[in-house]
Amino acid sequence: MIDDIQRQLQIIPIPAFKDNYLWLIHNNHKAIVIDPGDAAPVIHVLKKLKLDLQTILITHHHQDHIGGVDVLLEAYPDVKVFAPKLEPYAFKHEPVKEPDTVYLGDWISRAKVIDVPGHTLGHIAYYIEHAEQQWLFCGDTLFGAGCGRLFEGTPAQMMSSLQKLAALPASTQVYCTHEYTLHNINFALTLEPTNKTLIKRHQDATKLTQSGQPTLPSTIAIELATNPFLRCDAAEIQSSLFLEKPTTLQTFTKTRELRNSY
Repeated sequence: MIDDIQRQLQIIPIPAFKDNYLWLIHNNHKAIVIDPGDAAPVIHVLKKLKLDLQTILITHHHQDHIGGVDVLLEAYPDVKVFAPKLEPYAFKHEPVKEPDTVYLGDWISRAKVIDVPGHTLGHIAYYIEHAEQQWLFCGDTLFGAGCGRLFEGTPAQMMSSLQKLAALPASTQVYCTHEYTLHNINFALTLEPTNKTLIKRHQDATKLTQSGQPTLPSTIAIELATNPFLRCDAAEIQSSLFLEKPTTLQTFTKTRELRNSY
């Protein structure tokens, strides 16, 4: 019976604000939500699907990722909240950091915590291997064809964090929290216009966006082939930046600077 329930796991996006996704994992009975910046749409889905919220996973302290936690805790007082150890939070939670693992319940595998400073200094990601699948919930660190802005960390920290994520299995599904993919692809094409995989991704993302569908999740394999922040050794990207014999860090830094104003 437990095996049957585990095979029925679903991960669905709950749209919020302008372009956020609040990811919900459920087995038709129990649920986990990641970065609930707004409680109302989460509660709506939980009631509609008749789900019992068990766990909240927080990747970092920005309000659009934690704004709904207090209301969810009022509505579901037994919920367990996990949040980055290196960041302060007013709500009751269990602080975690790499190499901690998080027990999510008897219906799903544990989540491994990965420290990914850059967007914020205490930012973490959650990696789950379950039923021969791999899922990465990376907050605002890795985006579809992009990465988060450096509000607190350095380019070196962010590049190191992204390399950690890039080293995960290629089949890992990437669940980031903003629908930035098409804009990121447009930027990536200014640096690597002859990348055939990137061109195809642009076509696919355009169709999904025009039909109102999410471009996510991505995969590590797709990001390695198309994300300029994971391709800082690509000759075409370096040439487009007009850098003479740059290091990968110099390439990364310049790419992030250009993306900030794109």
